[in-house]
Amino acid sequence: QLQLVESGGGLVQPGGSLRLSCAASGFTLVNYAIGWFRQAPGKEREGVSCISSRGGSTRYADSVKGRFTISRDNAKNTVYLQMNSLKPEDTAIYYCAAVKALLFNLCVLSSEYDYWGQGTQVTVSS
Repeated sequence: QLQLVESGGGLVQPGGSLRLSCAASGFTLVNYAIGWFRQAPGKEREGVSCISSRGGSTRYADSVKGRFTISRDNAKNTVYLQMNSLKPEDTAIYYCAAVKALLFNLCVLSSEYDYWGQGTQVTVSS
C-alpha cells in the first residue's frame, strides 16, 4: 500500500518554528509532485505549498510566503515544510499529498492529488 506519513507537528508559541516531514513508503517520491495542505476547525482545506518532482519549482500561499519553506530530499524519500515565525492562524492539521502527473499550476488544488497522509497537528498558541 502506498503511504505518506507526516510528522513534526506540535504546540509552539507565536514566533516559533517547526519542521514538518512527509515520508513515503511503497513508492518513490522522486516521481511525484508534493503538496502541503492544512485544515483548521470549521474551515476548508487549503493549499499551503507545493514542490515539483525534482524540486525545481515551488509555490506558496500568500499567507505563508517568507515564513515557510518547502524542500525535498529524494534520496530519503522525504519532503519537508520548514515553518518559521508561526502565527496563531497557522493552527491546523497539516497534510502532505502526492501526485505523479501534475500540471504545476494546479498544485494548489487538493483535488489533483492521489495520495494523502494522515495529518499532523500544528497548534500555535501562547
